[in-house]
Amino acid sequence: MRRRAFVHKAIAGTAGAYLVPTIVPATVFGKDAPGNKIHIGQIGCGRIARGHDIIDTIKYDDARLVAVSDVDRNRMADGKKLIEGYYAEKTGKDYMKVKMYEDYHEMLANPEIDAVIISTPDHWHAQPAMEAALAGKDIYLQKPTSLTVTEGRQLSDIVQRQDVILQLGTQQRSSPQFRIAAELARNGRIGRLHTVKIGLPGDPSGPETEEMPVPDALNYDMWLGSTPYVPYTEIGVHPRQGYDRPGWLRREQFGAGMITGWGQHHFDAAAWGMDTEYTGPQYIQAVAQFPVSGLWDVHGDFMVKAEYGNGITMYTSGGFPNGIRYEGSDGWIFVSRGQYTATASDPVSREASSRALDASDPAILGSEIKEGEIHLYESDDQHGNWLACIRSRKQPISPVEIGHRACTVCLVSHIAMKLERKLEWDPEAERFLNDDEANALLSRPQRHPYGTNYVKY
Repeated sequence: MRRRAFVHKAIAGTAGAYLVPTIVPATVFGKDAPGNKIHIGQIGCGRIARGHDIIDTIKYDDARLVAVSDVDRNRMADGKKLIEGYYAEKTGKDYMKVKMYEDYHEMLANPEIDAVIISTPDHWHAQPAMEAALAGKDIYLQKPTSLTVTEGRQLSDIVQRQDVILQLGTQQRSSPQFRIAAELARNGRIGRLHTVKIGLPGDPSGPETEEMPVPDALNYDMWLGSTPYVPYTEIGVHPRQGYDRPGWLRREQFGAGMITGWGQHHFDAAAWGMDTEYTGPQYIQAVAQFPVSGLWDVHGDFMVKAEYGNGITMYTSGGFPNGIRYEGSDGWIFVSRGQYTATASDPVSREASSRALDASDPAILGSEIKEGEIHLYESDDQHGNWLACIRSRKQPISPVEIGHRACTVCLVSHIAMKLERKLEWDPEAERFLNDDEANALLSRPQRHPYGTNYVKY
């Protein structure tokens, strides 16, 4: 889609904020022999896998999903059924059988599997991605990249050393309005960029709960992974029936709340326009409200201020509209997802998010990026770009180091929320200056045998 045509749709507030991929398979196997397919294993078969990662990969003729793994046997069986049903409907034949693995390590040991999609809870991102890279598998990894800055650095180093293709699930980069906004900002269409404002909501406090029996189908010890043992309760893990938004998203043990949940999307896209993809802030400070009771304990309302070495100050708060506003000496640009949601249970108001791209002057949005100016990486689908890069061995639009850097902004913001004082950050050394208390929060203890510290490499 040409820039002017897209901009016209975006300003009009249509649903054109997210493009449908242009390459859609006519059949499951297509014209190529089965041996030429990219054989993919799915690790994690929950909400984000079913509503996003599986369906956005399986439609490509290049891909063949051949295996699933989940610590919940019921969800694993549902994943198998979903994939086999898709192929049966597509071909009219019921012969595609998907293999199930209760332990994903067995999947990684299978030489017939070329790549894996990791759609697990946040505390189970870095370890399986590291192990997949060590097994020579290409990887699609859901955000956030890691639970801690230390984990993220371990992961990025291993992926780069192994020379595998890792695509982060920061799919806003494949929505054209985010690239257009970043290109316009980078090419001076709003003058000198000095301020970025990011709208990002907090989470509500959660209910009081009691311990429940662990379901027979769930390997709860493995689900907890590297985090401390806590009693099982359904609202703190995921629903036994259905695939609504799971409760673990609102527990600090398994993530950090919206600052990492949606924060990596916006920090990643903002870094694109700020030209800070491979660095981070020099100073960071924050205030936040945290629940005083209840199971859900991630942050609620908050404000983060991050100051960068290039003179840009970035503010993040639920008080701003959900999206990114670039402010320069000659105007502003606002960009959001518009009406796009990754899954049906995303907590977003479509009515309040209908405009994908806006500016202080409409002429800014129609400005042509000319030859010799900065042209950013272009993709119209995150999963399709990953598959194309597996073939070409070129870096994808959201590679591991950029993902790690964006996630680091999330994590140091969360540390600043906890400490409630201005922190000085060294983005090259990935350490706080003269602050042992803050540096102690760059990693977490890991419960043996789980965790990146126990991966042999």
